[in-house]
Amino acid sequence: MASFRLDLINRYLRPHRKAIILGAITLVIVNLLSVAIPMEVKGIVDALKEGFKFTDVLKKSGWIVILATSMGVARLISRQLVFGVGRQVEVEIRQRLFDHMLIQDPGWVQQIGSGEVISRATSDVENIRRLLGFTILSLTNTLLAYCFTIPAMLAIDPWLTIVAISLYPLMLGTVGLFGGRMVRQRRRQQEALATLSELIQEDLSGISAIKIYGQENAERNAFSKLNDNYKNSAINLARTASTLFPLLQGISSISLLLLIALGSNLLEKGSLSIGGLIALILYVERLVFPTALLGFTLNTFQVGQVSLERVEELLNKKPNIRNKSKSKKINQPILGRLEAKELSIKYEKSDREILRKLSFVINPGELVAIVGPVGCGKTTLARAIGRMVDVPKGQLFIDEHDVVDLRLEDLRKNIALVPQEGYLFTSTLAENLKYGDPFANKEEMENSAIQARLIDDIKGFPEGFNTLVGERGITLSGGQRQRTALGRALLISSPIIVLDDALASVDNKTASAILSSIRSKTNRTILMISHQLSAAAACDRILVLNEGKLEQEGTHIDLIKLDGLYKNLWEREKAAESLQEEA
Repeated sequence: MASFRLDLINRYLRPHRKAIILGAITLVIVNLLSVAIPMEVKGIVDALKEGFKFTDVLKKSGWIVILATSMGVARLISRQLVFGVGRQVEVEIRQRLFDHMLIQDPGWVQQIGSGEVISRATSDVENIRRLLGFTILSLTNTLLAYCFTIPAMLAIDPWLTIVAISLYPLMLGTVGLFGGRMVRQRRRQQEALATLSELIQEDLSGISAIKIYGQENAERNAFSKLNDNYKNSAINLARTASTLFPLLQGISSISLLLLIALGSNLLEKGSLSIGGLIALILYVERLVFPTALLGFTLNTFQVGQVSLERVEELLNKKPNIRNKSKSKKINQPILGRLEAKELSIKYEKSDREILRKLSFVINPGELVAIVGPVGCGKTTLARAIGRMVDVPKGQLFIDEHDVVDLRLEDLRKNIALVPQEGYLFTSTLAENLKYGDPFANKEEMENSAIQARLIDDIKGFPEGFNTLVGERGITLSGGQRQRTALGRALLISSPIIVLDDALASVDNKTASAILSSIRSKTNRTILMISHQLSAAAACDRILVLNEGKLEQEGTHIDLIKLDGLYKNLWEREKAAESLQEEA
């Protein structure tokens, strides 16, 4: 069972004190009127026995109608106020979650699971809304109902009042017996739904792989198992709830029957008036609903507590990569000088260093290639430059600025990182190109497309720049997707461009033309990470990495003269090209 977190509840409700106070006042009015109406009915019934005039009955009835109408209006206002607070808190929490997600490290969602994040941002937030809206309203209303109704009942007949409410502790015991089980079952249901959501999202993203390898049946079976698991958890919860609530209703009905039976005996003795018995029946019926609802309310409260802790767990997850308390703002243009001083990086929960004491200097405007075998640390270096991974202090510099000391927004504004799989949004080509600078004009957009060698492809589309690229750019070829991502990076005019195998899907001739176009029109520092040594050969310098270390450095001509890793890679690539030509 979730622990009672009054501090969290209070923190969420504090900004809405005014609405809550007004809602509480209207609830008090509702309960005062609900006590007054049965008293008025009692007076009318007892007066009729003494020959009450019909006109007086009409007047009293009209007064009861006014009281009932006032009570209905007050109840409506209280619900709007309190439920409105719940809805507002729901919006605020969801916004906080989204903002929190944006500041996290790129691998954050993969570690937690996108389905789990979506589940907490949807079903858990809805549970919190019920906790802070319906649950608070219901519990407050139940408390006020007992506080106002019990004294009124005691004033009519203390003995009958005690008998009528004597079974209510049994109700609370029943709720306690079933409540913990329902919370555990509800948590299992939420976890099952999160797992199901994650599988759906993964399969939608990887539908091509499923088709290629013919794994439709395997995925169908996996979904069926998870779906059955969710169904079973939902049925177990429904079975428990369908047992609890009829029990509560039955206990409350027995209480009403006891009141009628004993009250009839008192009527015969003359110690209780008819009006008094009717008023007691009305009061007991008034307590039946909030008491029977108490089980559901407490269950909702406990579920909300669980969801509150799940959401807080997510919100308390601090990003590993964040601005320091005294981060420096870049006040002058960045020239584009990069320097690594014994740069060593390893990922969280791993003892293996991906980069090991890597040192180099790249001058402004220089075009440098980073090559090496798979797993040598090329991509980690690219991510380190933009602080997409945690970088130790004093090991990586841009224009003499330690990247750790710079504000993330300033650092990343000056670095255009183009990954191999450049993500495209489900929108038009124009909107994808302008994603980094939404206010770019058409001429700037066309220039970036020209530099990325994309303009001819765009002209070939019937809709041109207004062509919809589909989800993740599915309507484009691999080369077109990469060049669109490159054009997007070129549009923001960053002084440093890092191409992380971003030209892997274009041929060597096109890759060389793109690099030549970028250099001729801009004086940017370009770091090209590539497996295409033919394109790397045209660079000013080449850095050869192996197992996280800098093994060789120099021009293409110098490196192929030396027996070493670069020469081996070059000969292997040329041999592969020869085999392809022969085939």
